[in-house]
Amino acid sequence: MQQSQQQGHDGRIAYRCCVGVLRSFSLVVLGIIGCSRAITPSSTIFSNTQVDLATPPAPVTQPTLNYATHDLPGSIVHTVTIPPETDYRVHVALAETLSPLSVLAEEAGAIAAINAGFFDPQNGLTTSYVTIQNQLVADPTQNLRLIENPDLTPYLDAILDRSEFRIYDCVDGVQYDITRHSTPIPSNCVLAGSVGAGPQLLPQVTGYEEGFLANNSQGEVVRDAVGSRYPNARSAVGLKADGSVVLVMVSQRSDVAAPTGLSFDDLAGFLQELDVISALNLDGGSSSGLFFQGEAFYGRLDAENRPVERSIKSILLVR
Repeated sequence: MQQSQQQGHDGRIAYRCCVGVLRSFSLVVLGIIGCSRAITPSSTIFSNTQVDLATPPAPVTQPTLNYATHDLPGSIVHTVTIPPETDYRVHVALAETLSPLSVLAEEAGAIAAINAGFFDPQNGLTTSYVTIQNQLVADPTQNLRLIENPDLTPYLDAILDRSEFRIYDCVDGVQYDITRHSTPIPSNCVLAGSVGAGPQLLPQVTGYEEGFLANNSQGEVVRDAVGSRYPNARSAVGLKADGSVVLVMVSQRSDVAAPTGLSFDDLAGFLQELDVISALNLDGGSSSGLFFQGEAFYGRLDAENRPVERSIKSILLVR
């Protein structure tokens, strides 16, 4: 696997989660090819230690926000890694009406963003739970096209308990997690934000458990709701053992024969190579997109090999 050069995106150390809500136009917000860009936030350090003014202080190395691309045989994978102990935080944002990723990211003042939860493109309503500041702001049970669909009745309990990416505001700082919707919130923590999607990709793919896959009595696959076994554009979020968050967007290639992209199993294997230990699939296909430093990259290609920019319902953003 060939990986392009990476550069840093400097940030200061943050020890406490600061949560807020911003409404900007249609957006409700909780308040990542081979190049990288960097911005260094200003900082002031106060100390009661005597300083020799004739000798300039040594520069302080800060954690970095890294954007990179990974050139795979059937896809180009864009990644943004947010390390622990940095001022940059992951937030959840929800659009009141479907909007392009770039619009949502710019309205929120994001440095990086990725498409997130599932939605119904016909009525614009969510099919994933979204929580901001411990308040449910998008409820799939209110989408009658989901709840009253007889084809989905056998899978509805699993669909409504799919996995989600969570942001906790805890006594000892911010924490991130990937878990099922029914999982209790840890003590001494508040659910600062969450967005549902699924299935989990690591530590194992939970397609059957979350109602994406089903077999008949002969063991044949009779349901694959998101085409998980075949290459496609994909989006995902992962967690490393050191607390880093990784945003991942898989783009199709125009220079090789179709189909291009990654299956769930291949995406899970790629994430393991990045040392990701827990990962969640996000809405994929035409919804796949990643925004970094004012530029948007999209995953799906149309018949003329042009990137598809689809309006979406929710995003994970970094600022």
